[in-house]
Amino acid sequence: MPTFHKLSIKNIKKEANNAISIAFNVPDNLKSTFSFKAGQYVTLKANLNGKELRRDYSLCESPKSGELKIAIKAVQDGTFSSYANFKLRAGDVLEVASPKGHFIFEPNDSKTKNIAAFAAGSGITPILSIIKCALEEEVNSKVILVYGNKSTEDTMFLNELLELQHEHKDRFSIQFVFSKQDKDDSIFGRIEKSTVNYVMLNQHKHIEVDAFYLCGPEAMIHVVKDVLTDNGIDKDRIHFELFKAAKPVEIEEKIAPTGNTTATITVDDETTTIEMSQKQTILEAALDEDIDAPYSCQGGICSSCLARLKEGEVTMRQNNILTEKEVAAGLILTCQAHPTTATIVVDYDDV
Repeated sequence: MPTFHKLSIKNIKKEANNAISIAFNVPDNLKSTFSFKAGQYVTLKANLNGKELRRDYSLCESPKSGELKIAIKAVQDGTFSSYANFKLRAGDVLEVASPKGHFIFEPNDSKTKNIAAFAAGSGITPILSIIKCALEEEVNSKVILVYGNKSTEDTMFLNELLELQHEHKDRFSIQFVFSKQDKDDSIFGRIEKSTVNYVMLNQHKHIEVDAFYLCGPEAMIHVVKDVLTDNGIDKDRIHFELFKAAKPVEIEEKIAPTGNTTATITVDDETTTIEMSQKQTILEAALDEDIDAPYSCQGGICSSCLARLKEGEVTMRQNNILTEKEVAAGLILTCQAHPTTATIVVDYDDV
């Protein structure tokens, strides 16, 4: 279970239309708590209109920068994102949990390698952290970025990216893609099959890419993954994180669980046994019983509610994160998992 710490806001900077970055003051006694790997995120907690909200936001600085900084884009009907963009000020205090997440880049300067990143919209946030880390800590490696937005005005971190490109012009290249603006040296449209083929098979056909990092809406990620695998790229070299999933899939009524389950749940070394309906997700049942289970998005696109299924069986409404190997090893997203057996044993600590 994540522990939240109260951190004051150092500064807020406008990064694009309806998008800001927030840097936090981290006291010396919490420096180690908030150390992170490139690509990770933090969970924020706030009480708005009498309701507790938790949201995950990716870190956008390099691990060696000494900065704890996130970016938040205001989305339609987004209670927390609107509050952050239009209400928060420097000096305000938010509750922040320590960094986590499996979408990470770990530098190794003893080996020269090349990475390619595909990002759309606010998906640039963890990608920017990865790019900075690679450029800083792997001095011979090269980085390719394909970045899609509506226009330059909607492009988060535009100036910072251009500065990085200028500073590392022999190692860092950017291909902008704009869906509502036709500009020189950019591609007009969206990141689609032709975009991926053009960049990888024409622009950079002489570069052997060792790892691919994708972040953005689910549709974009599926397109890029499919094109890369069609071109012979091993799935193990493709890493991705969703920032927006498709509409959750409802479990078909004819196969939907309808019975009850005895669930034994362990969180922070405390084990509780509860009776739950199989129509509930494991997370819903745990929260109903005041079990302090970790969670954030509750939509299956973050890994905050990750746990290990030790006994029994479940069906997941959707899974956009876990690999086949992780599922085979018993990992489940408890916000998506419905039990299908009379008993289950779930351990949030063993992940």
